[in-house]
Amino acid sequence: MNPARKILCQILTVSLFIFASFTLVLGASAERKATNEDCLTCHSDVTLSRETAGKKVSLFVDGMKLQHSIHGSMFTCVDCHKDVKGLVHETTPLKISCAQCHADAQLAYSHSLHSKPVKAGGEAAANCEDCHGSVHEILASDDAKSPVSHVNIPVTCGRCHGQKFLMDGAGESSQAFVSYQESVHGRAVEKGSTKAAVCTDCHGSHEILAANDQKSPIYKFNVPATCGKCHGAVQQTFMQSIHGQGIAKGNGLAPVCTDCHGIHSIKAHRDPASPVAEANLSRDTCARCHEGVRLSQEFGLPVNRVSTYMDSYHGLAAQGGSLVVANCSSCHGVHNILPSGDPRSTVNPANLDGTCGKCHKGVTRKFTLTPVHVTGEVRSKDVGSIVTRWVRLIYVALILVVIGAMFLHNAILWRSKAAARRKLQSPMMARMTTNQRWQHLILLTSFIILVITGFALKFPDSWFAEVLGMGEKWRGIIHRIAGVILMGGGIYHVFYVAATREGRKMLRDIAPQPRDGFDVLGTMLFHLGLSKKRPKFARFTYGEKAEYWALVWGTGLMGVTGIMIWAKIWVGNLLARWWVDVATAVHFYEAILATLAILVWHFYQVFGDPDVSPMNWTWWDGKMPVEQYRHEHELDTESLAEADKQSGELSVEPEKRDAIDPGESEKHS
Repeated sequence: MNPARKILCQILTVSLFIFASFTLVLGASAERKATNEDCLTCHSDVTLSRETAGKKVSLFVDGMKLQHSIHGSMFTCVDCHKDVKGLVHETTPLKISCAQCHADAQLAYSHSLHSKPVKAGGEAAANCEDCHGSVHEILASDDAKSPVSHVNIPVTCGRCHGQKFLMDGAGESSQAFVSYQESVHGRAVEKGSTKAAVCTDCHGSHEILAANDQKSPIYKFNVPATCGKCHGAVQQTFMQSIHGQGIAKGNGLAPVCTDCHGIHSIKAHRDPASPVAEANLSRDTCARCHEGVRLSQEFGLPVNRVSTYMDSYHGLAAQGGSLVVANCSSCHGVHNILPSGDPRSTVNPANLDGTCGKCHKGVTRKFTLTPVHVTGEVRSKDVGSIVTRWVRLIYVALILVVIGAMFLHNAILWRSKAAARRKLQSPMMARMTTNQRWQHLILLTSFIILVITGFALKFPDSWFAEVLGMGEKWRGIIHRIAGVILMGGGIYHVFYVAATREGRKMLRDIAPQPRDGFDVLGTMLFHLGLSKKRPKFARFTYGEKAEYWALVWGTGLMGVTGIMIWAKIWVGNLLARWWVDVATAVHFYEAILATLAILVWHFYQVFGDPDVSPMNWTWWDGKMPVEQYRHEHELDTESLAEADKQSGELSVEPEKRDAIDPGESEKHS
């Protein structure tokens, strides 16, 4: 071979070898995946960041946390960031979606309540990182440090659901989380229990649904199964009970676990605040269903089960604070409640010996077959109910006749003795005119009717509401009529004090004076024995003045607020709805103030003052003994002089002594 040609072949061979080697090296370099260490060369810098939408975003990754995370131990950075092909990437890597690996969880989350705000275009609710933590630091759920470990779930959920303002803005309430913290479950988790129920045990984890969603674990008909995940034996017993049978048949009126125990605020049955505590079970929990007529109308069940229990010894003792007396669950069971016709029922006639015998040792069948929920209803085959009803009827009639006769007897004696004592108090003088007495009578009558009919609405369970027994329609009509009469009397009184001579004189005499304040202090010092000087008064004392002007103020205020409540639609449209609420509050509390003032202050002046015992008769006949008036109103010399003049004239004509007409003295009063 030509030497030159040989040299050329050698040069080509070496060149091809170098090119092939270089190509292989570059190919191997291109196929090698970047390691976490490669990525951390840049991303371990705490200052590394980029600006996105005008916001500075940190690109720092903590290598130690990444290494100990569930992702760091299984994957490399580029396993998730698949679009990163080299150590240097000029374009920003795409945002990672957890759905790349967790498609099932993402699908469940897309149906949940948390995803709805995002779909609606609003602010994002809780997402994967909010619950599981930063994507580079996610820990396994069985790791005690993980935010989704069992004991940490309440704290994780509470970061949102425990924030009042955040929940208010979302149209929810933070009270549910607060109640859970105070519940038996929350307390147990707080103490480190790994078995007590947490949020995800009842609501689920990724697919959290609304309570009215049939797929939700907290949907009413799913609640027994949800609670049964922990309380399996109780669930089996409950589903066999009459309540569980109703739920199985789709009866929404049947109670489930949360109806009796509560939802988030579940407490131990020994906790006094628990709805299933001994003191609360019958009166509150069972009564919600078994005291009304709804069950009777829908299913023909007997009504008033709780009220008849409350009227029995058991109920009365329970209301007195007994914690050992029988309640509903003592006889009917707890989770195993069955109708009395079921042979398994604790209140089946065949089982009553054992049920009653738990407390009443030695009971016999004859004792246990007597009805427990005794009502006024007569059962044709029940001799006991017939006899009991007749005893009640006879005694009611006997009480009315005997006590009525006693009252009539004492009333006749009281009237006779009081009239005789009244005659001994002569001579008399006019204190109130006929006109004033009629005004007082109208005021008295309308006020009493208003008090009774008004408080009967506010306190429908009170004795006076039961005595009325007239129903809301007639109560409202009578209350309004009495209110109109009271306001009419007030308007008449305004004209009376403005247009009549005696009215104007009364207004001048009853007007407050600076000396009234000193009279209050002087009276207290005298009656406490700290002063020997008793204050002297003119026609009206400071107490009578205060009472009169309080009456004027109260009548006007009650009239205005009463009209506002009566015309609430007009007032609410003219001003604002809250004006009606304010008027209602003022009307109620002013009524309490006025009623107590009458009972404590005015009734003392009429019935309680020893000086007028047994009663101040002035409101009835307008008269008052001259000596008593002189003692109480010594400075009213004009009235006393007129009274002395009248007494002198009567002493000349004694046969006319008892015929004094206070109306004749109106011009002098």
